Amino acid sequence: MYILGIETSCDETAVAIVKNGQEVLSSIVYSQIQEHTPFGGVVPEIASRSHIEHLLPVYKEALRQANMTIDAIDAIAVTSKPGLMGALMTGVTFAKTLSYITQKPLIDVHHIYGHLIAAFLSDSKPTFPLLALIASGGHTTIVRMDDFYRFETIAKSIDDAAGEALDKGAKLLGLGFPGGPAIEKHAADGDAKAIVFPIAMPDQLNFSFSGLKTSLRTYLIKNPPLDETSRKNVAASFQEAIMDTLCTKLEKAMHKTHIDTLLVCGGVARNQCLRKKLANLSQHVFLTPLAYCTDNAAMIAAAGYYSYQKQGSAQLDMIPIAHAPVVSFSTDPDMTGSHAAS
Repeated sequence: MYILGIETSCDETAVAIVKNGQEVLSSIVYSQIQEHTPFGGVVPEIASRSHIEHLLPVYKEALRQANMTIDAIDAIAVTSKPGLMGALMTGVTFAKTLSYITQKPLIDVHHIYGHLIAAFLSDSKPTFPLLALIASGGHTTIVRMDDFYRFETIAKSIDDAAGEALDKGAKLLGLGFPGGPAIEKHAADGDAKAIVFPIAMPDQLNFSFSGLKTSLRTYLIKNPPLDETSRKNVAASFQEAIMDTLCTKLEKAMHKTHIDTLLVCGGVARNQCLRKKLANLSQHVFLTPLAYCTDNAAMIAAAGYYSYQKQGSAQLDMIPIAHAPVVSFSTDPDMTGSHAAS
């Protein structure tokens, strides 16, 4: 089954074609980083306008790269939730129009489900049951997966996401946008033990990063100005605290569930410091391929394949949803109790 996926939930305009949920035939991503960098973060209005401008050429390039025409596509999958409302609307409207014109089934996909399925695009496939760490700019969540359709939230952030903390930390340090790569670049030559930043709620499973940001701000106020060496040490120490927090909570979840198979996805999963630390947690760690950690349409097309097997096609009156529970993509009405989607 050939599925064309469309992703416009934030600041990447992406279209991909995936066969049977596993074989990526094309994956085109237009990044808007240069458009948002002057503002130090994503500007929703700019993101929406950029999607409108670039969706059609990205779509055409995805078909060209796969050496296919739209007639060969079996269904069209699109991110419908969660995300920036205007950005989501552009992708959903494009997908609806394409579905209507071609009479191809429309599949609505939960963005976070896409991140989870992205790990299955690697040659080495995760096995169930597993614990999945979703770490991105908008989400930090640990989910238990018993199969492609059964989920249980084990832990989540009560305030900021890990990626958001990296972005804001980079802004405080004057390192630019996007923050994750900027922090990682400066941390490479820094001393991660130079400053001890706190891990919030060490005895609990849930995450919290707002206090860590406050701790960084307080340190910078008390220790001005930073020379280049000090800035690198602070970046390394701040990154260390975030990655230690992720691994500490994940280890607690492993002990609680007695599951040692780990899946790690989301933009923060690109971080090499995190990847090295995860190797010490378990012998069964499945890392999402680097190309599919950040937002892309291959993960949406792949997730669309599994969604279609379970719930069929969506209606053309489907509307995007800006805010949606992380595991709201479970559709089995019989899933009640501890393993039900919430």
